[in-house]
Amino acid sequence: MTTTRRVPMWIAIAAVSVPVFMASLDNLVVTNALPVMQADLGATIEDLQWFLNAYSLSFASLILMAVALGDRLGRKRVFLAGIAIFTAASVACALATTPEALIAARVVQGAGGAAVLPLSLALLAGAVPDRMRAAAIGIWGGVAGLGVALGPLIGGAVVEGLSWHAIFWLNVPIGIVALAVGAWSLPEAKGARARLDLTGLVLVVTGVFALVFGIVRGNDAGWTSGQVLAGLIGGGVLLVAFVAWEARTREPLMPLGLFRDRSFSGANAVAVLFSIGIFGAIFILIQFMQVVQGESPLDAGIKTMPWTMAPLVVAPLSGLIAPRVGTRTLIVTGTMLQAVGLAWFASVLAPDVAYSTMIPGFVAAGVGMGLVFAPSATAVLAHMAPENHAKASGTNTTLREIGVALGVAILTAVFTGAGGDFTPTEYTDAAIPALWVGVGFLVLATLAGLALPAGKGTPESSEGGAQGVAMAEPEPALVPARRPVA
Repeated sequence: MTTTRRVPMWIAIAAVSVPVFMASLDNLVVTNALPVMQADLGATIEDLQWFLNAYSLSFASLILMAVALGDRLGRKRVFLAGIAIFTAASVACALATTPEALIAARVVQGAGGAAVLPLSLALLAGAVPDRMRAAAIGIWGGVAGLGVALGPLIGGAVVEGLSWHAIFWLNVPIGIVALAVGAWSLPEAKGARARLDLTGLVLVVTGVFALVFGIVRGNDAGWTSGQVLAGLIGGGVLLVAFVAWEARTREPLMPLGLFRDRSFSGANAVAVLFSIGIFGAIFILIQFMQVVQGESPLDAGIKTMPWTMAPLVVAPLSGLIAPRVGTRTLIVTGTMLQAVGLAWFASVLAPDVAYSTMIPGFVAAGVGMGLVFAPSATAVLAHMAPENHAKASGTNTTLREIGVALGVAILTAVFTGAGGDFTPTEYTDAAIPALWVGVGFLVLATLAGLALPAGKGTPESSEGGAQGVAMAEPEPALVPARRPVA
């Protein structure tokens, strides 16, 4: 039985939004620090990829399991456990003295983030009045987007002013405060006690890891080496086994029946392809500005702001426009703009290229990302029954994060295969073919977008989709009696 203590709504919003900002920030906050971390830890290019991919893969693999655990054990309990795990792992990241220690800590950090992001929105829906729910979710989505957008900038500022260790130390006081405020202000809630699909979890985690491992190791070990073939072929077999298992188990981690919906399957195809192209390119381009052009981490973060900040303006506008022009039009336009932006970079990239010459590429890529985020979330939920919203949005987030990891692995494999290295003289010529591969994936994302159904409708629970959030709100039947909110 919940208490009747009155909790101001802004406290409830802050209790879920601050941890989400922290988890979202760590998607890209490390990116600008990679050259410094490479020098300090003696890391290889392969290690640098895992500094990012360890977090992304762990985060992606455990999102749906975190939702299931929240339903069984209590969403607040699992959410707070996620904050505690994330905070403790941040300490381990800050104290790491070897690449292996940092990679291991990033895996644990991603596991904590997987519990924070989806359950925060479910808890928010139960902590605010119905009349304020859309506004609260809008704030939540804006804070999550701000974390991603400011990641490179904050990472650069902290590294330049302090050290790369401070990137992770910043999470500690935030996490401690978030734990205290969340424990005091948020109501507990549970959902249906479905059986945990541990077999599906093991298959998908090992399958995706093996696939990414094979791609990352390909150039160094040789594409026909035993370890690489074992990763690529073994990963493929495990993912096929995952699909087969999900098709027959009674309580699947990822319900395959959802993919019968054309809008859902098309939006997820776009999510994977666009993430591979654009996030792999971000990895390549931010390093170019530091390694080749000699920019400081902070300057590199500032100069990429036309790219990283544009979605904060464009995404809310696209959510408003979608009911008039349809999600397909916006998504196709967005992926095309991103392809044009990367093609621009690939065409003009040179060691002495002027920043003003790069700005059109930054703007096109940033506006394009903004046009994809919110309409994609809307398309995912367009024809979903309310009881499937959480699974549908969780599946989309999972596939998008897997795309991020694959993008970093694939484009870096192209970069190193072309003779690239993190030196001023051996970077640019190898970065160009990697960017063209990114363009190719964005063209494929555009074709996938064209397969989306035409239409101008939005899902019934439009606030979940229109804001471009990671998880839809839970069905009302699963929301307990809430504390009154002032």
